[in-house]
Amino acid sequence: MPPKVDTLLTNAIVLTMDEEMSIYEPGALAVSGDSILAVGPQEEITSQYLATETIDCGGKVLMPGLVNAHTHVPMTLLRGLADDLRLDVWLLGYIMPVEREYVSPEFVRLGTSLACVELIRSGVTCFADMYYFEEEVARATADIGLRGLCAQTVLKFPTPDAQSFEEALEYAEDYIKRWVGHPLIVPSIAPHAPYTCTEGILRATAAIAAEFDVPLHTHLAETAIEVENSKNQHGMPVIPYVKKQNLFDAKVLAAHCVHIDAGEINTLARHGAGVSHNPSSNLKLASGVAPVTAMLEAGLKVGIGTDGPASNNDLDMFEEVRLAALLAKGISGDPTVLPAKTALLMGTRLGAEAMHLGELIGSLEPGKRADLIVVDISPLHNAPRFRRDEDGIYAQLVYAAKSTDVSDVMVNGRWLMRGRQLLTTDEEAWLAQAAEYAEKVDAFLVEREQSVLSKLIAIGGASEQESFEVQVKVRVPDPQVVIDSLQKPDIEVLYSRHYHEYDTYFRFPDPSQGQVRYREDEFIGENGEVTKVRYRLTMIGPTRERRFPSDVLLSRSRYLAPATHSLRFYREYFKPSSEVFIEKDRRRWRVLYMGTEFYINLDRMDQPDLGTFLEVKSRTWSLRDAEYKADIAEKLIAYLGTDPAQTVTQDYVELVKE
Repeated sequence: MPPKVDTLLTNAIVLTMDEEMSIYEPGALAVSGDSILAVGPQEEITSQYLATETIDCGGKVLMPGLVNAHTHVPMTLLRGLADDLRLDVWLLGYIMPVEREYVSPEFVRLGTSLACVELIRSGVTCFADMYYFEEEVARATADIGLRGLCAQTVLKFPTPDAQSFEEALEYAEDYIKRWVGHPLIVPSIAPHAPYTCTEGILRATAAIAAEFDVPLHTHLAETAIEVENSKNQHGMPVIPYVKKQNLFDAKVLAAHCVHIDAGEINTLARHGAGVSHNPSSNLKLASGVAPVTAMLEAGLKVGIGTDGPASNNDLDMFEEVRLAALLAKGISGDPTVLPAKTALLMGTRLGAEAMHLGELIGSLEPGKRADLIVVDISPLHNAPRFRRDEDGIYAQLVYAAKSTDVSDVMVNGRWLMRGRQLLTTDEEAWLAQAAEYAEKVDAFLVEREQSVLSKLIAIGGASEQESFEVQVKVRVPDPQVVIDSLQKPDIEVLYSRHYHEYDTYFRFPDPSQGQVRYREDEFIGENGEVTKVRYRLTMIGPTRERRFPSDVLLSRSRYLAPATHSLRFYREYFKPSSEVFIEKDRRRWRVLYMGTEFYINLDRMDQPDLGTFLEVKSRTWSLRDAEYKADIAEKLIAYLGTDPAQTVTQDYVELVKE
């Protein structure tokens, strides 16, 4: 009597996606437990096995489930949040501030559950994820029955689930220890990207991944700016830099790899790294197009990913596979590159191999897990079918089929969807909860957009300046007079500095919002050379809060922050109504005069050419102290050989005509 199996699938066009790309029509497949026991011609398989359940596929395609090689599934809750922006503005200006405000274990579990529904409906049986509270991603995924490579994110700055990278590393290691060997979840660690991690983080995450023999998931060379910054900061492109940090001691899954050259491709191939090509996300964020054809020719295992649903904006792998094929043709001018057969292979077996799971999934072969889908190619948009070319079935699936054609999904031998009906989860409850989150996030962003200060605080690093400033400014016809006067006996010079400053002021329609100043400070050495450069962001409130006799002003710069991003980033993030640019040479002295500390600035205005000004400032903490210092400041102006009658009450930016 023939051996008995759990499930026998018959009357199918079986695409195995194995090394020989075997096709059986009519074909059959036997499932026992969580694995495939046999696959082949229908007559052969049905004669060898009896089944508890026999399913007639009705001439549909039976193939491996699609493999989404890179995503951030909880970000279903951020889908459509801030579109049509550059990657840095989108990520640092909107996504991360919202994540800091709202991401929690509950947020992650809900977002993951929504994503699993979408993935199942579109024929995905396994995905590679990277996010915060990744154990919640793992739990939700396992509960619903999907397969996931779930990687805990590590960054050099505080995240929603860790106040420090040391805490994130401990969390990741503990999570990996407890989930290694799970039938559906492969735990992993994810140093987010070289530009958001220190060298120590890259080395530590690689060591953890190697110790537990799990993949390491990261973003590499996604944008041209990332590569340029790597060259400037480290003297080498991204791939050599991470190699130097021993990243390839681990089994690396590298997302994007858009801006890499032939040598870097070979480095990835030599070290057995896998790559996830994310065509929709890279196009939407204008990151570029990865050299996929060159990667494949070099023997790299290249899969396809959707990226997160906040940058795609869906998890539809049928769309991604089709776009991967079309994009390669479009940029090369050669319609024969990346044929449908190869594109579908990237979405199945090659994707599994890129994730270092090729021994388990990615093709329909005896011994592999029973992760499979059934696809109906009879609808109007896929008719008729030509049989002259055996490979035509791949073209039908890639160029004409849609995710809605997926009728049945099995993972690990368990049905998750039959006849388009979900069996392990209910999407209605998830959708209602997602709508509640959307209302909260909308309210948060609406309130933030009304305040320049809120937008500054949202991107991080801002601190309130602790004091007011007494300041007085006068025109100086001869700067040398001031320099000589600093040698007078009543002035004690504590230290001096020399800068060249480039200031860009952002103005807004509502003057009460103040102004934002982006400053590049060049520190000038004794021989006139630039010794270092500092970038700062300052939000400046109303320039005059009180006026004393002789036009001494009491003013306050409300918030200061290091400018860690480009001027272009801040321009696109703050969206000013106008800008003013000022370039000046500044000599600064910190002095004691009449027992009071002052800063003396001698400013030569180069652009626009407004002449030279003497500016005297002192911090103050009370109105009485301000009145006292205002009187001394007036005396100091005269002591420095200048005429107090030449006092200028406007700030520099107010002297410039737009």
